[in-house]
Amino acid sequence: MTQIADSAQARAWNGSLGNHWASHHERYDTLVSGLNTALFDAAAIASGDRVLDVGCGAGATTRIAGRLAAHGHAVGVDISAPLLDRARATTAAEGVTNVAYELADAQIHPFPPAGYDVLISRGGVMFFADHAAAFRNLARSLRPGGRLAFVCPRAAGPEVEESRALSLFGELLDEPDAATVAVQAAMASLSDPAHIREVLRGWDDVTATPVSTETTWGRDAADAVGFLLSRTPGRAVDADTREALRDTLRPYETDRGVRLRAAVWLVTAKWRTDDSQ
Repeated sequence: MTQIADSAQARAWNGSLGNHWASHHERYDTLVSGLNTALFDAAAIASGDRVLDVGCGAGATTRIAGRLAAHGHAVGVDISAPLLDRARATTAAEGVTNVAYELADAQIHPFPPAGYDVLISRGGVMFFADHAAAFRNLARSLRPGGRLAFVCPRAAGPEVEESRALSLFGELLDEPDAATVAVQAAMASLSDPAHIREVLRGWDDVTATPVSTETTWGRDAADAVGFLLSRTPGRAVDADTREALRDTLRPYETDRGVRLRAAVWLVTAKWRTDDSQ
């Protein structure tokens, strides 16, 4: 079994944060499900493809990939044991038989050379400590001409509803814990398209296309606040602060829940057709 290096990311995703995502996996998947169409259209998974899903979390995208690759297979990798436990249980319950999961650090894991046709990630590649090294390692897992498609956040700013609302939300609370700080910093690590192209040096046909989506945070403002606060269950929040937090999200209440416009990059590339490294 691949060893997961001790790091802030590993501690977060195998600690309270990973457990929270595993416990609320359906909610988290709903939150970002608006990205699925763009991601899978770009990935163009064919029936016989072998797919690697990087940072697969609770496996929602891995199961979609498995169903698209009906005569192939999909493998999800993640550093979070709680999320992979949830992924395996849900996959078994849904009866998806051509999907498997590995607890592995995709930066260093010895994937089978040229073992995959397509690499996908719905927001999982930002957390690498060394993006260039990670993508070099992942490239070795792709056959020559194999495809890469992933989504990652664009730069936060006041013009983006999600970043504006969550920034105001954060200002009303005490300083976040160290794990939250580490994850928030990583989320922004690929927000610059020039940096994306730099870490994908050696890949062909690299594109970073801006995509807008809506994220769903709760049934209403009170529900969304409860969900966001549940991520740090030890935090004490008084009634006045809770009301102020609800006020930050009330402008985004719709008949489909609290919905915030968000901005991501849809990144695509192909591994070069010769196999020299």
